[in-house]
Amino acid sequence: MKSILSTLFSLLSLACFAQSVVSGKVTDMKGNPIPGANIYIDGSYDGASSDEKGQFSFTTSEKGKQVLVVSFLAYETSRTEIEAENATNQTVKLKESVNTLDAVVITAGTFEAGDKARVSVLKPLDIVTTAGSAGDIVAALQTLPGTQTVGEDGRLYVRGGEADETQTFVDGIRVAQPYGATTNELPTRGRFSPFLFSGISFSTGGYSAEYGEALSSVLLLNTQDEPDQNKTDISLMTVGLGFGHTKKWQKSSLSVNTAYIDLAPYQVAIPQDVEWNRPYQSLSGETVYRYQFEKGLLKVYAAFDAARFDVDQETVNAPYVNRVDLQNNNFYLNSSYLGDLPGEWQLFTGLGYGYSKNTIGLNLDDVDNDENALHLKVKLRKNFSDRFKLSFGADYFVTAFDEVYQQNAGDRFATGYDANLAAAFAEGDIFLSKNFAAKIGIRASHNSILGEATVSPRVSLAYKIKRKGQFSFAYGEFSQAPRAEYLKFSDFHQFDNERARHYILNYQYSRNKQTFRLETYLKEYRDLVKFSGDSQPLDYNNDGSGYAKGIDVFWRDGNNIRNLEYWVSYSFIDTQRDYKDFPTSVTPNFVASHSLSVVTKYWINSWRSQLGVSNSFATGRPFNNPNDTAFMASRTKSYNNMSVSWAYLLSAQKILYFSVSNVLGNQNIFGYEYADTANANGIYERRAIRPTADRFFFVGFFWTISDDKKSNQLDNL
Repeated sequence: MKSILSTLFSLLSLACFAQSVVSGKVTDMKGNPIPGANIYIDGSYDGASSDEKGQFSFTTSEKGKQVLVVSFLAYETSRTEIEAENATNQTVKLKESVNTLDAVVITAGTFEAGDKARVSVLKPLDIVTTAGSAGDIVAALQTLPGTQTVGEDGRLYVRGGEADETQTFVDGIRVAQPYGATTNELPTRGRFSPFLFSGISFSTGGYSAEYGEALSSVLLLNTQDEPDQNKTDISLMTVGLGFGHTKKWQKSSLSVNTAYIDLAPYQVAIPQDVEWNRPYQSLSGETVYRYQFEKGLLKVYAAFDAARFDVDQETVNAPYVNRVDLQNNNFYLNSSYLGDLPGEWQLFTGLGYGYSKNTIGLNLDDVDNDENALHLKVKLRKNFSDRFKLSFGADYFVTAFDEVYQQNAGDRFATGYDANLAAAFAEGDIFLSKNFAAKIGIRASHNSILGEATVSPRVSLAYKIKRKGQFSFAYGEFSQAPRAEYLKFSDFHQFDNERARHYILNYQYSRNKQTFRLETYLKEYRDLVKFSGDSQPLDYNNDGSGYAKGIDVFWRDGNNIRNLEYWVSYSFIDTQRDYKDFPTSVTPNFVASHSLSVVTKYWINSWRSQLGVSNSFATGRPFNNPNDTAFMASRTKSYNNMSVSWAYLLSAQKILYFSVSNVLGNQNIFGYEYADTANANGIYERRAIRPTADRFFFVGFFWTISDDKKSNQLDNL
């Protein structure tokens, strides 16, 4: 027995003598000790934690070269090669992690909403709870700074840019026809229902090199990756009917929405300032199919829209009305795949196809046009480290536009164009620390119809000055082909790309349910399309230019008053353009120098109700009065529109909703149409361009049937 104990004691003694001591200190980059850090030898159980002075010590039986791992929350993990037998007095300095929740985020020119947004200025689907928006994403975005309310148009105008300077993307794929059918002086709506989207990123300028063909802005809509449950949504409205259903399986899901809109009953009850022969009618639908592979996600999105209306419009230039009879059919298909590849690469690839056909009767004449638009895209991305991420890819766009104008007298005019655009882009995200980040990119493209190649650099910087506040700066070059109404005459004229340069400086402060943004910007335009003469087609050139500069302010608060959330947006813009048939550089007629929006939403528990009030104000817009000698020197009166909404929960899943726009009944005027010739007194007579009705009333019943028996459509109202 004594010999056995002696042997065990000898073995234990040898084991103790065979172990080595690993010791040292853990600090940050400034030399301050980090207590509580986790230190261990990779692949073993040997390790310790640092004490209050950052010091550590442990023994190990490992031999030779080993990897010492040091980790701590909010710092990057350190991996250091050591000699296990000689690893005392080690000093390990940890860098702050750039992936912490309070790390810097580039925000210049960008508003984000959604679960995936690092800094969400607006909550998911929050923008469509705005009173007066009537579920239209574009209408709600017009309450954000940097946008203009152009009531007779309805599209998105951003920082002195026309509506076609903003491009819309669904899951990274361009939508060539994002707006519904309309005609002059009648506002349109965005084609997309908010129900299927989980995230929105709205850039007012300086956007990523991944996107192009937009002089002013991009609107990125992201469909849901995975619905939370099976559910059915039913909508009964004064303007139509709606139905939606989502079905989940183990690895896939399908969502469907459809709506029928008919304004005829509504317009019988509410008199209109427009003579409708057939009020607006539409049948639309959307669907998203998702399939989750082991290392990727496939999404297929499809939407269709068939709309028609027939209206008589007054004109000051004739004793009779102009009749517009329009039928529009639109189809959009979007398929995308996002998945992981070997070597920690990530692949995104997608395809988008859009088709739009308009059949238009203009008095006794007919106009038919159709557009086919295809977008192919591939992108690769890799995080080489926490501090450097690289993405690069390519786009290919195909557009075919054809139009035929058939006069009643028998003359027929056919125009159109075919354009192929190839583009490549690369962009790197660089994090020098959690307080300083940069995004550097470049985009190159070539348009076949223009025969022109462009190279567009983009740079964004962000620096956090304190935990909740940061500055961002963005610079970028942007180009865009002229609009279809010009390119259809490309057989007669050689066009160039229109160009813009953006400079944006932004300060953002975010804390619990509060956000403050202050942004100033400068946009410089060149190579804009101009034309002159009365011949058809007109004498076009790219000699136009312009600028836009201003200040945008945004404040949101959901913290100070219980159950109340509100935001305030203010914009000042100074802009002029010398383009189209302008004889000189002036402010365009869609721009108001000052804009102010206030949006509030208040939940009353005892009433089981959400009350919403929104007010939009804008100073007068310029218009040209031929009775004055100066061009575009007149201004409309100020615009003001207060809207209210009330959502009442009949039960957990049934909602009665009521809203009215312009509740104060302001007589808003968007501009004037002047006679082409003066009357006997030498005066050019005019007609005011006004809304089709001073107010819009809406009543709806919304019923949700879901697995949890609690979900409802309140967030979408």
